[in-house]
Amino acid sequence: MSVEVRGIGLKAEDVVAVARRDAEAVLADDARTKMEESAAVVAGLLDAPEPAYGVSTGFGSLANVVIPDDRREELQRALVRSHAAGMGDPVEREVVRAMMVLRARTLAMGRSGPRPVVAETILGLLNAGITPVVREHGSLGASGDLAPLAHCALALLGEGEVHDRHGILRPAADALRDAGIAPLTLEAKEGLALINGTDGMLGMLVLALADLDNLLKVADITTALSVEGLLGTDRVFAADLVGLRPQPGQAISARNIRTLLAESPIVASHRWNDDRVQDAYSLRCAPMVAGAARDTVDHARRVAEAELRSAIDNPMVLPDGRVESCGNFHGAPVGFVLDFLAIAAAEVGAIAERRTDRMLDPARSHGLPPFLTEDAGVNSGYMIAQYTQAAMVAENRRLAAPASVDSLPTSAMQEDHVSMGWGAARKLRVSVANLTRILAVELCVAGCAVDLRSPLKPAAGTAAALQQLRHVVPGPSADRWLSPDLRAAEELVRNGALVQAVEAAVGPLE
Repeated sequence: MSVEVRGIGLKAEDVVAVARRDAEAVLADDARTKMEESAAVVAGLLDAPEPAYGVSTGFGSLANVVIPDDRREELQRALVRSHAAGMGDPVEREVVRAMMVLRARTLAMGRSGPRPVVAETILGLLNAGITPVVREHGSLGASGDLAPLAHCALALLGEGEVHDRHGILRPAADALRDAGIAPLTLEAKEGLALINGTDGMLGMLVLALADLDNLLKVADITTALSVEGLLGTDRVFAADLVGLRPQPGQAISARNIRTLLAESPIVASHRWNDDRVQDAYSLRCAPMVAGAARDTVDHARRVAEAELRSAIDNPMVLPDGRVESCGNFHGAPVGFVLDFLAIAAAEVGAIAERRTDRMLDPARSHGLPPFLTEDAGVNSGYMIAQYTQAAMVAENRRLAAPASVDSLPTSAMQEDHVSMGWGAARKLRVSVANLTRILAVELCVAGCAVDLRSPLKPAAGTAAALQQLRHVVPGPSADRWLSPDLRAAEELVRNGALVQAVEAAVGPLE
């Protein structure tokens, strides 16, 4: 697969393809033309009588310091070196690759001033499998993700550290030489244009949206299995009933659950002569919670799509030749939705944990054995799996506290309000990983509960999910080492195989 990078037209799925599947990325011809035109505008500023920020001046609170002509290349190189000040563990490879292709996309719009070779060198590193080492801490989402992007830019200069295609840590100069890539020598504004963007937080948003699209389908699947495992009713998911509250996501989730439970023998077995008036909220209200999360994802996707059409830099080169300072680099639009998604992920996980706990409690499970083991006491069944699940639910609740309201002033009060969008993105990645594991625990527990309802049979959709689970996780038995089972279920959830198996049986879920 090849992805063409131009200013507008790069889609979220293109970013994911480059970040996760190593798709080749190439600079479009029209983007090269636009970059040449904006580079010519910036070159014309070098002899202008008025200073231009980042071209003939310092940066941040040093913007009033005019830089002599003979030191402007040094200015750009020094900017990259000084801003590559991150600390902590290396950021994940997929995040760095997403950040790099997104920075190339912005430069390709021709509103930043670098020459085409700058974007081409970024894409050259991506295509060679070279990943700069970016440290986790350093970005406030102020003038974008300065420190993370500076670590990427440093590698373009042949400095700093990178991982090669085989994951081996190497000096950037050696990796570039072996790949036949010439290190960049920066010209006017090019160092600034490489680091002044929201590409890190946007890249993590795009990756999280891809993950959540899958996980929200999984949440409907595990809900349907839990309904069967707990002998719940499907009547609460009826279209006319749910339609009385016209929330789009709620309708989609209820529709998925109806599809999954269609003609379920387990549900039919207690449709009559059941003295229960209604199910617990964790079953009955599942579409409301998962649906609200879907609506949140849709809102976040609209923000991401706007960012994928945006020129993020400062100053900007306008079509009429003006070069103006702006605030487009501020990460607030992205930071807000990153925080909002963390809230949604926390609640989808929280309601899943309540369903899990109900299936393990003989006082509430309607005939299931304690902790889903037939020899309770000697065996503990899924008791501690629920502890693990609860621990991750608790962590996700802590991570749901917003980062984007926690501004700290920097750069001698010049940058006196910052977005904290990078921090919001980092905690969302943990939330999404936790949600994957939380749903994997529910999948294991609900699958076991459905097995224990035998000889009653599940619906076609839930049966497909259970069959896929049983390829990697055995059914009910005496206690065994449980961690490998849970991790196998996690991978089944994470890689999309569970959803694919279900959709092969009942058609696409929404």
